Amino acid sequence: MVALRTEREIELLRAADRIVAEVLAELASRVNAGVTTKELDAIGEGMIRDSGGVPSFLGYRGYPSATCISIDDVIVHGIPGDRRIENGQIVSIDVGVLYKGYHGDAAVSVGCGEVDRDRQRLMRTTDRALARAVKAAREGNYLADVSRAIQSTCEREGFSVVRAFVGHGIGTEMHEDPQIPNFVTGSRGPRLRAGMVLAIEPMVNMGSHEIEVLDDGWTAVTADGLPSAHFEHSVVVRKGGGEILSTTPRLTWGVVAEEME
Repeated sequence: MVALRTEREIELLRAADRIVAEVLAELASRVNAGVTTKELDAIGEGMIRDSGGVPSFLGYRGYPSATCISIDDVIVHGIPGDRRIENGQIVSIDVGVLYKGYHGDAAVSVGCGEVDRDRQRLMRTTDRALARAVKAAREGNYLADVSRAIQSTCEREGFSVVRAFVGHGIGTEMHEDPQIPNFVTGSRGPRLRAGMVLAIEPMVNMGSHEIEVLDDGWTAVTADGLPSAHFEHSVVVRKGGGEILSTTPRLTWGVVAEEME
């Protein structure tokens, strides 16, 4: 059963997502060669707690950190640690916040220093796929329209969408119905209704969509070792298209990227 949120609930979700977006903006600004992922994680956790929130990820099914920070061939769920970021890498940052009983969730990929054209194109395409998916998240469409927007955008550019991980509904739980594949499954899925809140998150690989999970049980990497990018917004289904909750003037991604093309 997919929940329909009241406007009061949506405002609480917006507040949680505002914290998420500010944390992402700050961490993205600190992506520099030589910085360790645990240094970024500590900053992120501090900001979340100073804002009155709780890190949604910390302790979730045993996950040990407040954020997920994934570098280059790490697709998602990169555990912050002593690894130092290097010039030319893609750094994907995923943040979740519980605030007053509601969860916010978003992610962004940024390049460290001088990033080659292929990585730039991968990030732009993934960002654009999210933008088109947000526009497709309008009342009367089906969930498959969101999935199709992502898959068609990425495959047209020669990239592969990850199939092992999907987006999700979000609200009083971090992961709620419906699951949101980034590819067309053959099912239309539920019809979208105003008030549904979706965490839409294309995860896109430069090469094959195949993945491997490392021995830590969390870190998901591309099977072929090629880079991956990850963008995510929490979005309310509206009549005219999705409304992004996880946004800040300090860092824009998704629909803004599409409109700038």
